[in-house]
Amino acid sequence: MTTRIPGALAAAALLAIPTAVFGHHSFAVFFDPQKSVSITGTVTAFRFTNPHGTVALDVRKPNGAVEKWRAETNAPVILTRRGWSRTSVKPGDVVTIEGWPSRDGRPYMRLREMRDAAGKLVGSAPFRESEQS
Repeated sequence: MTTRIPGALAAAALLAIPTAVFGHHSFAVFFDPQKSVSITGTVTAFRFTNPHGTVALDVRKPNGAVEKWRAETNAPVILTRRGWSRTSVKPGDVVTIEGWPSRDGRPYMRLREMRDAAGKLVGSAPFRESEQS
């Protein structure tokens, strides 16, 4: 019976690997590095959380309809090194975000840079090979 326990533990570990692999995604799977998008809208939420922060905003389309967008940032530890904090952006702020659009056409992007209503840089997330995940 003692030989079955290590085998069962090994099998359980192997079954857990696919979950861990898909738990964190690659930049290139979700975003198109060959394209760029720029949106201006009103921030509705800023999540300064792992594994990636997100900025949610309402973007008014030319026809007057409001489209809900999300922009993914780097992890808080990387954002902090670049001068961001939990209060860098707040609901109600009007911002312009530039970045890489989602491959599936959803209103979702990877943030390259964000500017406030006056055009001042709030923060950036330069695209580097080591930071694509």
